[in-house]
Amino acid sequence: MFNHGCQRISVCVGRKMGFSSLFLLYILILLSLCSCYYGDTISINKPLKDGSLVISKGGNFALGFFSPVGDNGKSGTSSRYLGIWYNKVPKQTVVWVANRDDPIKDSSGEVSVDNHGNLILVSSHSPGVQLWSTKKEAMPMFFNASAGAAAQLFDSGNLVLFRGGRGMVWQSFDHPTDTILQGMKFGLNRTSGALSSLTSWRSSDDPGTGDYSLKLDPRGSPQLFLIKGTTRREPYWRSAPWPWKKYPHVYNYTFENNEAGVMFSYHTYDPSITIRIVLDGVGILKPMAWHERDGNGDWREFWSAPKLRCDLYAHCGEYGSCDPLRVNTFECSCLPGYEPKNPMEWSLRDGSDGCVSKRVNSSSTCGEGDGFLRLEHVKLPDSSHAIWVDVLLSSSIDLECGKTCLSNCSCSAYAIVNANEEKKRLCLQWHGVLVDTTNRGTTDGYDLYVRVDAVELAGRSTDLDGLPKWRSMVAVMGASVTAAWFVIVSFYLVLRRKRQVKDKANSRRSDQSTDGSLGYRERMGNELPIGSGKRTYHQDLSFFSLSSISAATDDFSPANKLGHGGFGIVYKGQLPDGQEIAVKVLSKNSGQGTEEFENEAELIAKLQHRNLVKLLGCCIEHHQQMLVYEYLANRSLDSVLFDETRKVSLDWNKRYNIMVGIARGILYLHQDSRLRVIHRDLKTSNILLDADMNPKISDFGTARMFKGDVLGDRTHRIVGTYGYMSPEYAVLGHFSTKSDVFSFGVVLLEIISGIRINALCEEDEPQNLIGHVWELWKVDMERVMQVVDPSLEDEKEKRFEDILRCIQTALLCVQEKADDRPDMLAVLLMLNGERTLPSPKQPAFIFREHPLMSKQEEEEQCSINQVTITMCLSR
Repeated sequence: MFNHGCQRISVCVGRKMGFSSLFLLYILILLSLCSCYYGDTISINKPLKDGSLVISKGGNFALGFFSPVGDNGKSGTSSRYLGIWYNKVPKQTVVWVANRDDPIKDSSGEVSVDNHGNLILVSSHSPGVQLWSTKKEAMPMFFNASAGAAAQLFDSGNLVLFRGGRGMVWQSFDHPTDTILQGMKFGLNRTSGALSSLTSWRSSDDPGTGDYSLKLDPRGSPQLFLIKGTTRREPYWRSAPWPWKKYPHVYNYTFENNEAGVMFSYHTYDPSITIRIVLDGVGILKPMAWHERDGNGDWREFWSAPKLRCDLYAHCGEYGSCDPLRVNTFECSCLPGYEPKNPMEWSLRDGSDGCVSKRVNSSSTCGEGDGFLRLEHVKLPDSSHAIWVDVLLSSSIDLECGKTCLSNCSCSAYAIVNANEEKKRLCLQWHGVLVDTTNRGTTDGYDLYVRVDAVELAGRSTDLDGLPKWRSMVAVMGASVTAAWFVIVSFYLVLRRKRQVKDKANSRRSDQSTDGSLGYRERMGNELPIGSGKRTYHQDLSFFSLSSISAATDDFSPANKLGHGGFGIVYKGQLPDGQEIAVKVLSKNSGQGTEEFENEAELIAKLQHRNLVKLLGCCIEHHQQMLVYEYLANRSLDSVLFDETRKVSLDWNKRYNIMVGIARGILYLHQDSRLRVIHRDLKTSNILLDADMNPKISDFGTARMFKGDVLGDRTHRIVGTYGYMSPEYAVLGHFSTKSDVFSFGVVLLEIISGIRINALCEEDEPQNLIGHVWELWKVDMERVMQVVDPSLEDEKEKRFEDILRCIQTALLCVQEKADDRPDMLAVLLMLNGERTLPSPKQPAFIFREHPLMSKQEEEEQCSINQVTITMCLSR
């Protein structure tokens, strides 16, 4: 049990005690108990002071003053709040807060019933000021206090205010904070006009109004909306339309839609199970149950939302559909009869613009031959503008529902929904835009029938049995003829293309026998030998001859050397057309070189993002392997960041833009590229800067690709750089997207401090930069600002909150346990100030540089446009 502020009395008792002493001890114990327990009511003559508690009759809930406890189990503030919490749950779990935005600075808080019959909260710290009160209603000018007014805490967790002769006039269930309790009716009360909502805490130790809120939209088929933002409020997540999924043997929903209102509530089948639905500080909605075993207990969630990208509201825009189960392809697609509104953005895996009708005439779906195509097992679209339709015969509801939809030109889709409570099937029709449709796999969701025109039906059979199909026969025949011609023409073009490729290959061999080398630059569209086998390269990758690379680098002149690393040397060069390049020459002595070369050439050619370095091509000739990159004028981030002269050019705005740019690049690798990519060697020397100081991630030789939702793997061959490697990877070989998050956190600290990760390590001091920052963070937020680069001294005060947010984000990234670290989407939102930051847990900072690394190797880490400086260790 946590400290509720109760006074405790310690009494020393000797072996011999008289009657008077025993009586005195009894009186003292009673006084101690009275200071902690106050029954279950508050009345005019019985206020509740800080240090006392109101406990419900069955002991389930307590009302009193508390200081919030964070995820680390410690209170980060001395502020006091009036709240309700579980009395029988050992872990502090507050479910309702009165003065969430007006904390009391000391323990002088007092809540009472005033002469007007309202609950009021006051503090001697702010005399004459009501920090909180129940909603004031029209009261008689002379309210008779003796008639009785009291607030009672019930075992349901509901605090109810009664007034004599008027019954209940206020209850906490109508004004929830971040939690929905059992029996609480959540939604629209038509009698009072009140629409209840949840609002998240700012953080685990700050109950102030957060950035996320949850409301029930009563229009159409009711659904829950998670709203993001306090000023510009936008939908962030949406539940499926009612009815919702139920959890047999655990809890069930009850839904009411009548004259009184549109509200839902839930209850458990087993009264001994404690369940709550909470909206946390980072915008995640979680139904949770208290689970206790072997004397230890904790809250466990049934599910959470949003969880995937497809959970985000309108992720694929209007008339788009999102499929989280897709592998190696973009998760967004258009509904039948629609195509991408912005094909270019769609090709870049941004479907937010949505889809438009394939036919210019939007009325084509309201004419002769239109019908429906079925999408199976989907989360039904936003039902704000949907309507329930009564049909005549439940046995043929599919046919009747489809016919009534066809009779109305504004009807764009329909679905047949099972109303379990009413034990019948209902017809739900959409009128207008279809948005936020998501594939639910094969076992969940409902079938959605999307209205399409006759042209779209051509070649397809409508899934609506009984509707006439003869009207689309003409369109089908026309489409068949067109398809036949298309096949014939395509076959001819394929044969012609093969002949051209063969002729071009023969011509190339002829040129090689004459010149001994290939031309300056050839597009690779065929297979080229690498190692002992053959490998097919990306069609957009160019092939450079050795002679052209030699000419561009002035015969690999030492004057053009930019740097070197574990896999070779990097040279600067210039092509005949004036374009500057960076050439990575693979070392012949590298045992791992061929594998990394092939991996990087294939991988980076497929990746296109403004924050990834661009690969122009490669050279494979005379057993020599080279990669040709774009040359970036400001070279690598470490060469600027750790140079006392050059770092002055990096003001806070530039450093912040570099952080965000790197985060966007990693997010693309982890989530938005066609394959999930884990970099495994992210560090400041692998971040290159263009002329405008825009960052570009380089060195993909050690990167790993994964399909679908695979998040990581294990290896016995550890590649990377000590200090940047996550502990689970450095010690056990476990790597995942969270490994890159750890490395990014290290890079953030280096950018903020201008200090190398291991620069602070000494023989008698095991801590590196992470440990140094953590020790300062544990003291206070002011102290941690000491780590900021001295060149930013003039900006520290002005940018205090921004810098502090970035430091806290970095500490969240380098937490010791991978599961505690945020993903890159959350990190980017944190950097942008769009997400509340939780308190960081213990970071991993005991890993230092490898003892075999020489001083010379340590100095060479400051690369100049260096593409690879990876240290490889075999296990």
